[in-house]
Amino acid sequence: MRPLVWLTGLTAALALAASARAEPLVVDRAVVRFYAPETGGVERPRFVYERRLAFEARLQAMADQDRSPDAPYRDRHVSAALERHISEVLLSSLRIEPEPPEAVVARQVELARKLLVDRVGGEDALLTAQRAESISNAELSGILRRQARASLYLDRMVAPMLRPSDAELEAIQRSAPVGLQNEPFARVRPLLLRWYVSKRLGAAMSSFYQEARSRVTITLL
Repeated sequence: MRPLVWLTGLTAALALAASARAEPLVVDRAVVRFYAPETGGVERPRFVYERRLAFEARLQAMADQDRSPDAPYRDRHVSAALERHISEVLLSSLRIEPEPPEAVVARQVELARKLLVDRVGGEDALLTAQRAESISNAELSGILRRQARASLYLDRMVAPMLRPSDAELEAIQRSAPVGLQNEPFARVRPLLLRWYVSKRLGAAMSSFYQEARSRVTITLL
């Protein structure tokens, strides 16, 4: 996506910021600026702040089975977190027809939280990540709402992926993680549903980013 030195520098800056949080006065700062037609173009740039990006990179690492125990995240986790952040911002900026009522968005926010908890290994793991990067519950709620809007756009305007049928779920159970394969379908259905939806959303966001990359201007600050 970008030169390795770019990602290495960004990862080092995030790590330095994490160590500096022990100091009495810490000011958050923007580390990435980007803009695209979906967000209003050059006149309306968006910014990624170091605490948010460090938090999202940490979440990527927690969901990575090959993560290193020696570092909270690596270059590839920063890269993946930044791609997903930008994809979610672009998608959540797009208009959904018809506009979903607030109750639907609220339900999707709740699902987004469950998907995230599943990805990182539980509520305690998510809370540990929040504390490590000083992310408040209000900030987490903003991230989840962005994810909810992005997933609703993909589901309504690209391809249905949030409400698979039981037939679809039973068909993919054989390719699910081992812990979901050998259990009765009725028992694991909620976990299987979230695993499948999370996998579909991740693939759709990655595909969207690759298609949108030529329209996005990204600057490391």
